[in-house]
Amino acid sequence: MTKDTTTEEPVYVVDSLIAEDIDAYLEQHEHKTMLRFITCGSVDDGKSTLIGRLLYDSKMIFEDQLDALTSDSKKVGTQGQDIDFALLVDGLAAEREQGITIDVAYRFFNTEKRKFIVADCPGHEQYTRNMVTGASTADLAVILIDARKGVLVQTRRHSYLCHLLGVKNIVLAVNKMDLVDYKQEVFDKIVADYTEFADSIGIESFTPMPISGFKGDNITKLSENTPWYKGPSLVEHLETVEVLSSVDADKPFRMPVQWVNRPNLDFRGFSGLIATGEVKPGDKIRVLPSGKTSTVSKIVTFDGELDEAVAGQSVTVCFEDEIDCSRGSVISVADNPPQTADQFEATIVWMADDAMVPGRAYWLKLGTQMVSATVQEPKYEVNVNTMEHLAAKTLELNAIGVAEVSTDKQIVFEPYSENRALGGFILIDKMTNATVAAGMLNFSLRRSQNVHWQALDIGRKQHAALKNQTPAVLWFTGLSGSGKSTIANLVEKKLHRMNRHTFLLDGDNVRHGLNKDLGFTETDRIENIRRVGEVSKLMADAGLIVITAFISPFQADREMVRSMLPEGEFFEVFIDTPLKVAEARDVKGLYKKARSGELKNFTGIDSPYEAPRSPEIRIDTTKLSPEEAANLIVDTLLGDA
Repeated sequence: MTKDTTTEEPVYVVDSLIAEDIDAYLEQHEHKTMLRFITCGSVDDGKSTLIGRLLYDSKMIFEDQLDALTSDSKKVGTQGQDIDFALLVDGLAAEREQGITIDVAYRFFNTEKRKFIVADCPGHEQYTRNMVTGASTADLAVILIDARKGVLVQTRRHSYLCHLLGVKNIVLAVNKMDLVDYKQEVFDKIVADYTEFADSIGIESFTPMPISGFKGDNITKLSENTPWYKGPSLVEHLETVEVLSSVDADKPFRMPVQWVNRPNLDFRGFSGLIATGEVKPGDKIRVLPSGKTSTVSKIVTFDGELDEAVAGQSVTVCFEDEIDCSRGSVISVADNPPQTADQFEATIVWMADDAMVPGRAYWLKLGTQMVSATVQEPKYEVNVNTMEHLAAKTLELNAIGVAEVSTDKQIVFEPYSENRALGGFILIDKMTNATVAAGMLNFSLRRSQNVHWQALDIGRKQHAALKNQTPAVLWFTGLSGSGKSTIANLVEKKLHRMNRHTFLLDGDNVRHGLNKDLGFTETDRIENIRRVGEVSKLMADAGLIVITAFISPFQADREMVRSMLPEGEFFEVFIDTPLKVAEARDVKGLYKKARSGELKNFTGIDSPYEAPRSPEIRIDTTKLSPEEAANLIVDTLLGDA
């Protein structure tokens, strides 16, 4: 404040220059670019220490945090009486006890030139899925190497994963140079070894630098201890490297639609995050997968309308025409749209404790698109340590493989190498809603582009009208010996007497022909049900009432068949019989063989049965006779038909 001496009473006014300086500072800070990067490498290479040093040197630690850090360093630190910067990041008690990073830890800091989000990724092989999570959104990777140990297995593993996930900017930080007396020959040898490996996996360039996270050498400024190093300091490099959003801005316009913004009758816009490119009012656009075209009328944000929007911005786009566009659609430039397909080759990182089941249906989420998808048996699994391609029947936890993926409808995509937003996906277990895998689409299969639906003049509606009935699929499920086939046969006889057009698909009968080549492993059981589901769908399209009698032990596979049919045409009929009762009947002698070990993978004995959660019809065979059960099923079917 300054004193105004032109009046009798002293008046103090706020210096306008200070206010202007504050506004200028806030304006500058608001428009700083954001760099997301990860630190990775082998265990004890100093990742957490490096991040702690960055936070400390950028003055992003509050006084009480510094006091706590000093105290914790003396209690559980690994640096004697000195500050252990790793404790700033290793927040989990288990991490501090073991001196390792388990989960991905995100930290924010900023400098005068840029804002940063850094992810500290775990080094242990068993936490590869955590590392993939951190790398999936990174612009840059700092791969640390202990100068005393050189290039290790995890160094190669994490480098391969970074390259696989499309991280173009790589910093090779040779850490702990203070422990090798800052010798240039040590640094040069490590860089030479890493260069040879990088060339072998396709990494075109990287930036090597000698550092000491603990001592602070070459972190914020160049160190006198390495006069032979002429490159930038780590922070200088982080402040000037090109961020992903600026690269994406030069690509064709793509915006996945997150939701339809309809606050009133006079406004209809489509909201989402622009993945790539730029858009302006007046631009011609195309909406996929519908293929409809229009022109952008305006671009709206919370702060008002924009003359232009670019990659990285969240906006609402309005069209001049009323065209089909909803959540999951992708808005693109009209003359250069992305592809659509339903069959792909993909690279998959398996992230679940339970192994992948080929043929099982999972939810595939790609941006705002959600579809049902199945993964075939892997073409090969990648041995990340040796880069060998290994034969594999499935993928276990942390395994990386290449496989074909099929979706139940076409999705809008681009190869992951060209567009992360339209090429990267996750797989979700339909039963538990747990994320089981992350994947990258490589390309669409040629057959997905060459095989098209042929338009037919006579469809399911005409077939059903000719038969004067509503098509349906009665899907009987239950343990072996529960009475499925008996009750299903009675149901068909009753419907036949009522002049209904039916067909009964029995589990044993189908295995004499259509599914003769399948065994009883989990994968074969899934394929057995998939084939029967496809046949049932074709028969329902022909206007028939289809009755099936299969153990079909897995809920996900029954849901797969349900998804093939129009809503209301699939009836899950649970023949609920306790295992003891079914085993006591043992009409075919199968339980006896299973108990003796002669019959493997038998449901209820050494293979699980997942009972339906909410079937349309539940038959308790301990209370109803087969005749009563058949009457109940027919009454329910015709009452709903």
